Amino acid sequence: MLVKVTLFATLQKSRFHKREISLPESAQVRDLLSLLNISMDDVEILVINKKNATFNSFLRDSDSITIIPPIGGG
Repeated sequence: MLVKVTLFATLQKSRFHKREISLPESAQVRDLLSLLNISMDDVEILVINKKNATFNSFLRDSDSITIIPPIGGG
């Protein structure tokens, strides 16, 4: 299956901003993160098709996934 992935802020470093990625059927968000070499500790917000998601959320063909890291400031 193909999913559309958007990475924000520091997650883009040495990766990409937007890309289509091929995954096996029944893949979960945690599988996508592993493929992209992104630690779960580096993720604050997960969104699939404009709805909140978790690391255990299953992905479907044509899903749009947005991954946002923790954002600090002060």
